[in-house]
Amino acid sequence: MITNGVDMLQKARAEHYAVPAFNVNNLEWAKAILLACEKMQSPVMMQVTGGAAKYMGDFKVAHDLIADLYEALNITVPMAIHLDHGTETDVHEALQAGFTSIMFDGSALPLDENVKKTAEIADLVHAQDKQLEAEVGTIGGEEDGVIADGEIASLDDTLKMAETGVDSLAVGIGNIHGKYPADWKGLHLDHLKAITDMLSEKLGRDLPLVLHGGSGIPDDQIQEAIKLGIAKVNVNTEGQLAFHTAIRDFVLSDKDLQGKNYAPRKFLQPGSEAIQAMCEDRIKVFGSQNKA
Repeated sequence: MITNGVDMLQKARAEHYAVPAFNVNNLEWAKAILLACEKMQSPVMMQVTGGAAKYMGDFKVAHDLIADLYEALNITVPMAIHLDHGTETDVHEALQAGFTSIMFDGSALPLDENVKKTAEIADLVHAQDKQLEAEVGTIGGEEDGVIADGEIASLDDTLKMAETGVDSLAVGIGNIHGKYPADWKGLHLDHLKAITDMLSEKLGRDLPLVLHGGSGIPDDQIQEAIKLGIAKVNVNTEGQLAFHTAIRDFVLSDKDLQGKNYAPRKFLQPGSEAIQAMCEDRIKVFGSQNKA
């Protein structure tokens, strides 16, 4: 079932596992992710950035590629088609293209402007029965050319964002996009607990929280964060590295020179298999296996 993701995130939050949110970059990515999730019987959020959509053609092409593969591969697990780190323009284009879940990233705006704009977009998204994620406290590193040093989301700012009516909230707790440096100090789990406790008290409910920059965080820290309220973990760099390593090994071993291994379907196969294996491994770590 293709869904807006609201129920899957609330279920994950209540049962203390995390829905994997894998970034889709092309057909190989989409197919490998879907096959992994079906094999592991895990719900999934297939997410696309504005840059990836542009690479594939546009948001409509990206949406239709994912939706058509879901049907063609006879996938049965719940899936949301999610806009990742969307600008206001991206939000409108993704909604028009049929995306079922939206992330509006206004973290570069002054807080009051971010809150106001997020509340407006929440009304728009909910009128179409879609899910909305927002971000408070910038996530470090780079995502589609947007570079952030990373910061810790304050409790006051987090509450203001949560009260806009979002269905899930990405919080800055020391996580970054891309590769983690050797001197990275780890997630601020005490602060995550403070956020979770505060939101539960002030909202009277448990709001699903999102961990961006999930590639490279030690598994034990991810699992502890899930216990403390993280219901969705974003993974992109890990897939890119797995794909690159597999293709590089294929070439350096001269296997690409054997027979017709130069043909794209054969040349890209090791990379596709590596992505699928990575997804299966992350699903085990996030605890979403057999949660479909």
